[in-house]
Amino acid sequence: MKFYRYLKSVSLVLLSAGILTTSAVCLEKVAAQPTATAKPVTQTSQAIAVTPLEIVNYPSKYLNKNIVMKAKFDKFSTLGLDYKPAFKSSDDYISFLIRRDDTTHDIPLSEMKLFLKREMAEKFIELKTNDEIEIKGKVFSDALGDAWVDVTQLTIIKKVPEEKNNGVK
Repeated sequence: MKFYRYLKSVSLVLLSAGILTTSAVCLEKVAAQPTATAKPVTQTSQAIAVTPLEIVNYPSKYLNKNIVMKAKFDKFSTLGLDYKPAFKSSDDYISFLIRRDDTTHDIPLSEMKLFLKREMAEKFIELKTNDEIEIKGKVFSDALGDAWVDVTQLTIIKKVPEEKNNGVK
């Protein structure tokens, strides 16, 4: 009787080890599957030209790298300011949001935290929603799995036309 218990226990151990080994092999095969490849990035004056969504999808890939991207301005914000792991003081910085470019809806790309020094932000107070801009900066953190960008240069590419209200208030 003891022999059968022993045999049963050994069989369970071997079966468990086989299941664990098979699971590990399956996981390795799944992890080794090719992922969708992104558009190749190009180097322009020591900054990587990239899309905003590429940075959001792979923030650690761009960590401590200079980047340049084009986007549509959404609005100035306080998002991400004074957050300890990626600290930018609200006394010295203002953040802003850009629009997602993968949808036809007006949705801000809140997964990317963009920071401008307050002195620089004051020069762009006339920015309106949907103005096309070029952003140069450095990804300084990937806290919370998001891209945190210190903007060093902001250029307005195209202003949206002013809406005429025809005297209606």
